[in-house]
Amino acid sequence: MHRGSNWVVLWKSVTRIETAKIIPWIALRNTIGVAAPLIAGLWMHRLFEGLVMATGALNVAFSDGKDPYQQRARRMLLTSFFCGLAVMLGSSTGRDAVTATAVAGLVAFAAGMMVALGTTPADIGTVSVVVLVVFAAQPMSPLKAAGAGLLALLGGMLQTALSVISWLHRPYEPERRALAGLYAGLKRMIDVHVDASEPPPATTQSSEAGKALQALARDYSLEGERYRSLLSQAERARLAILAIKRLRARMRRETVPDAPELLDRVLAITAQICEDVSRLLLRELGSVEASDSLKELQSLIRKFSDGSDAAASPLTIDARHQVAALAGQMRAALSLASHVVGPGREAFERQEQRRPWTLRLTGTVATLRANLTMHSTAFRHALRLACCISLGVALGRGMGLVRPYWIPMTIAIVLKPDFSSTFSRGVLRLGGTYAGLLAATGLFHVLSPTAGVQVALLALFTYLCRCFGPANYGILTAAVSGLVVLLIAVTGVAPQQVIAARALNTTLGGLLAVIAYAAWPTWERTQLPEAMATMLEAYRQYFRALTKAYLGANGNPSELEHCRLAARVARTNMEASVERYRAEPGASPERLERIMSMLASSHRFTHAAMALEAELAANPSRSMPATVCKFFQDVDKMFDALVSRLRGGRSVEAALPDLREDHMQLVEDLGSGLALLNTETDRIANSLNTLREQIEVWIVRTTD
Repeated sequence: MHRGSNWVVLWKSVTRIETAKIIPWIALRNTIGVAAPLIAGLWMHRLFEGLVMATGALNVAFSDGKDPYQQRARRMLLTSFFCGLAVMLGSSTGRDAVTATAVAGLVAFAAGMMVALGTTPADIGTVSVVVLVVFAAQPMSPLKAAGAGLLALLGGMLQTALSVISWLHRPYEPERRALAGLYAGLKRMIDVHVDASEPPPATTQSSEAGKALQALARDYSLEGERYRSLLSQAERARLAILAIKRLRARMRRETVPDAPELLDRVLAITAQICEDVSRLLLRELGSVEASDSLKELQSLIRKFSDGSDAAASPLTIDARHQVAALAGQMRAALSLASHVVGPGREAFERQEQRRPWTLRLTGTVATLRANLTMHSTAFRHALRLACCISLGVALGRGMGLVRPYWIPMTIAIVLKPDFSSTFSRGVLRLGGTYAGLLAATGLFHVLSPTAGVQVALLALFTYLCRCFGPANYGILTAAVSGLVVLLIAVTGVAPQQVIAARALNTTLGGLLAVIAYAAWPTWERTQLPEAMATMLEAYRQYFRALTKAYLGANGNPSELEHCRLAARVARTNMEASVERYRAEPGASPERLERIMSMLASSHRFTHAAMALEAELAANPSRSMPATVCKFFQDVDKMFDALVSRLRGGRSVEAALPDLREDHMQLVEDLGSGLALLNTETDRIANSLNTLREQIEVWIVRTTD
């Protein structure tokens, strides 16, 4: 890879238009939420109140989405509250320059720390900073500031109501669609080749479905439990499909007669059932008759042996267990998707209730305290953001600029924790601003619009902003630029003055953000070792839970699933970190190749661990020899050593467990039984030994 290709990757991220993120229907309701208060304000001759409500609605519109109603409503109401609070705080403290600068800096620091809590808190923090600095330029008395904050809150609540109004007649629509996507992903997973060096298939669909159903944690209705059970069946089926495809490949290598063809038929039937479930959930099918398919699956189970385990090969026994488990999962999925609960079906297993609010608060505080260190990306981002926002406020006021709030507003939007986001947003912010200003200038010059026409144009720009803005930040910025000019023009301010001031101040803000990041960067290359260590620590916890299950010591049935999901999140975070590093200037192609090789080795471990979990679910009654226990314990020690090395520990090759020797002893004790356990523990030993060597080379060459 040529070094110039790093800039090519970065430039592609700037110009890319993600068509999947174009959201016409959401844009329409957001436009109604913004335009309605303005129309009401004009009609009632209360333009100021209409503008403040429209501002609240506009800011909360960026929190709208397609996710489940409860999650969406909670997020939008929380954004409404902080937006109203920011309006009140900004307008009540904006009269004094020193106070306004200090408050803006403190709020910016708090918003920067929200990065440590996730995307949603970070977005709410950004919106709060933007609103605060805008209204700090409109100083009011405390009473009037409180009233303005309440109006902004009401505007946000109106936008929220428009977003969730269909909750009344389609309460589970997002959950159904997410589950339909997961079952469609299972079908595609069957149809494609699975490479053990790649992430497990259907990961994205599984993660999206899991997030979608989080809102049902307290929903104990029959419908809510049905959707949770559909997710559980899909997760178990995913494990079984992976294991069956692995068994089929090994049977072909060892020329087991007839068995691979039987497994081909099992997978073909499963693919059809998954497609039927997906279409049922999407209501593309009113009903489906799958009794013949399920009967054929049952008959295929019997064909793997004559019923006597002694007369069957270990591979055949494993295959029969997996097919039997998969057949049960397909039966349950079809029954649930058809809204028919079969007689004798096992009761739904309720997911763990969400932690009480006290524990959630404790967790949040603990997370923030853990990030109060210069080693934390969030902390450095918070300091950088606070300093830049304070400087922007002071600069704008000190120079006596018109509309000075555009300087800190641009800084808040452009400055992000990583270089690629900051650079791409800076470029697109400036380019989009100039494009939007030119469009607004042309419209005012040609149309000389009345107040009514201005509101219509404002609605148009809002629609463009929300429909096409998510697909490309440049489009978003251009639409927002025209939108803000129109909002201010409605109050009677000359557009020419607004346009010139916005162009100057946006340029200053964008340059300040990019210069600040360049002066004190947080390069992703410095974050990669910790991201890898976090991922391996999550894998360690998952394997610990799997070890407990194999040894019969797991008293909490949900622990294994919880750890597997946490490992998945850590893996996707690591992959995102790699992608950010790929876009950084000076990213080393050799180092990137080493990182990708390490990820491939870790994916091999994940495949093997998931196959072991699938085998355990299909055949839970077993006794394990001591060598299995030792192998599992040494895997835990290996993970401990790898994590320690990534976090700055010394290399202690001599003290590392010998997983290959452990595996040879394990195979000798197991003999020809439990073929899948033999195979997957071999893969685990291979992947972790390889990963150990790769990490050592990576660290040594990085520190040279």
